[in-house]
Amino acid sequence: MSDGHGPTPETPRGWAAEQPPPYGAPPASPWTAPGQQQIPPPPGTPFPPPPQGYGQAPYAPYGPHPQAMRPGIIPLRPLRLGDLYDGTIKLIRSNPKAVLGLSAIGALVGSVPLAVGQAIMLESMGAAIQDPRSVTDPADITGGFVGQYGGTIVSYLVSFIVVTVLTGVLTRILGRAVFGGKMTAGEAWQATRSRMPALFGVVGLMTLIMLAPLALIVLLVVALVAGGFGGTPESAGGLILLFLLLLLLYLGYALFFRTRFAFAPAAVVLEGRGPVEAMRRSWGLVTGDFWRVFGILLLTSFVVGMVATVLNIPFTLVGTVLGMLGGGGVWTVVAAAVLIAVGATVGAMITYPFEAGVAGLLYADRRMRAEAFDLVLQTAAIEQQRQGWVHDSADDLWHPSHSARP
Repeated sequence: MSDGHGPTPETPRGWAAEQPPPYGAPPASPWTAPGQQQIPPPPGTPFPPPPQGYGQAPYAPYGPHPQAMRPGIIPLRPLRLGDLYDGTIKLIRSNPKAVLGLSAIGALVGSVPLAVGQAIMLESMGAAIQDPRSVTDPADITGGFVGQYGGTIVSYLVSFIVVTVLTGVLTRILGRAVFGGKMTAGEAWQATRSRMPALFGVVGLMTLIMLAPLALIVLLVVALVAGGFGGTPESAGGLILLFLLLLLLYLGYALFFRTRFAFAPAAVVLEGRGPVEAMRRSWGLVTGDFWRVFGILLLTSFVVGMVATVLNIPFTLVGTVLGMLGGGGVWTVVAAAVLIAVGATVGAMITYPFEAGVAGLLYADRRMRAEAFDLVLQTAAIEQQRQGWVHDSADDLWHPSHSARP
């Protein structure tokens, strides 16, 4: 008999007898002969070591499961908000060179054009502030604004490419980290590069979906102005109110489709789907749990935005002051651009991997809830623990043909 505070001959250390397979006790003890009752080992005989991953500190229960396997960054069961954030942090900590290194490179490449444009604008404004008489040509200030907005446009185009590539690579790293495996940046790129055309296809389609109604709003406002609407103070106020209302409707539109297609990159990289098929797959996974997915993605964007802003402010503030009051020299402009670029890079280093990680883990959570995919993950994890390592074939388990339920 056991007092409930330690292992017994019937329950080896690290196993929970009350749990069903694959959580429960092994089917037979090493001291049990076929067809016989289990017999206790001789006094002083050590218990056999449990498989890797068992015997860890128990996790908080979720539903009917008192404990879940956790070979990697998440427990293999439907996930809570805390599990999503904790798993994303563990993803970054378990593979910092690949995750943060790639994010830093991507953030730096995207922020340099923006920083240069802002530094040029600040230098033009600084000269005007110090000596307004020195500005004899309005084109001097106009050139500064053109430099800023030109740098912004170039930065968005560069970020479009960089973030797309980064999302694919980080998703591949996450797919292996769920099982406790690691990938270098080079290995992740080799495993992901064949999926890049489809990934760019998803991003391109999403861009069209997002920009189409915005273009219609602009055309409508331009048509109203050209037709004489807004010529009086009363009609001008009505035009502004209409424009704000349309923008508010567009915001809801953008958030809706962003949520619906949030899992399309994961479906492209992990399931090997094409752009349109991946977007349909994401739509289907979100169906039935839209508001939860929407709330988590919105909260995550707010959290990482606040953190990135706090990290970015000191660099941007010093760079802005230096660019406006530094005398307008070449080195002043360069120093301001460097500081602004560093601030944007530090902020984006946090934003990129955290948002990508949460979206990837939400994808896994939806598959576990809708397709009983946690049973597939548990079975594979037990086999990998038996072998003692995570094989490359673990990446293939994400294909939907392995789901426990269609």
